[in-house]
Amino acid sequence: MVGAFNLAILLNKDLVITPELAGFMLASVVLMLVGIRDDMRELFWKTQLFFQMAMAFFVFIVGVRIYYITNPFTGGVLNLNSGGMVIFSLALVVFWVVFVINAINWIDGVDGLSGGISLISIGTIFLLSFKPEVNQPPVAIISSILFGAVLGFLIFNFNPARILAGTSGAMFLGLTLSILAVFSGTKIATAILVLVIPSIDFIWVIGERMRRKQSIFEADNNHLHHKLLEIGWSQKKIALYYYAITMLIALIALNTKSIGKSVTLIASVSIMLCVSFLTNRKLAQIRNNRKKTNFPE
Repeated sequence: MVGAFNLAILLNKDLVITPELAGFMLASVVLMLVGIRDDMRELFWKTQLFFQMAMAFFVFIVGVRIYYITNPFTGGVLNLNSGGMVIFSLALVVFWVVFVINAINWIDGVDGLSGGISLISIGTIFLLSFKPEVNQPPVAIISSILFGAVLGFLIFNFNPARILAGTSGAMFLGLTLSILAVFSGTKIATAILVLVIPSIDFIWVIGERMRRKQSIFEADNNHLHHKLLEIGWSQKKIALYYYAITMLIALIALNTKSIGKSVTLIASVSIMLCVSFLTNRKLAQIRNNRKKTNFPE
């Protein structure tokens, strides 16, 4: 994916390799190398986090920035391109990039899951780039290139998977989605909507780990897709379920204004929290029944 993406960009005569795009490409290669190292011999989580933050800082330096924030309720704009607000913009970019990288990485536990959600998200950004208020043909070209690279991967990654993304592929997907969202006229709200499932799963798992007083980076089976597997769902069913929800939210996000996106986000988060809560209850019942079967009175 990384090779196909970068090579296609270099060979495309309609794209100008700006400092922002060059930095984006370089960051993708660096994280690919870090991911390959982790796939071959597991890296300490602090090392991975360091490189993720370093690449987020690097792309900010070369120009991938959040220049303003729009209030979804009033329409007011907060300028982040002057004075001390630049530091705030840097913090937002680093947080956003690291958040999306790890959210995508953490859902890469079922065949076709991370690739499929990423593909839908890329398609959403592609369509978003044509909207009059955005109008960014270069972003459309980059998105279409990335769409092709990910689609080629997903064909072989869907259950039963013949290839896997690994840490290198998952971090690449997260990096590209986070940066494309910033490229697309800072349409991070749309990206958050489309990525609501991995985002809520990411936050929910961190909350459970903190409640258990364990490291938030310690791997476990508390992700929603792991729980659905234990309940009895097949990998295909989980993937298609995630796809359906993501596509529905993407359609809503592309056809609503700021306030509509805020309402949709609140509704989506509420629904996902309910799904997580109900899944936990169902799983607890299954585990209790299992204990009674194994240890009769």
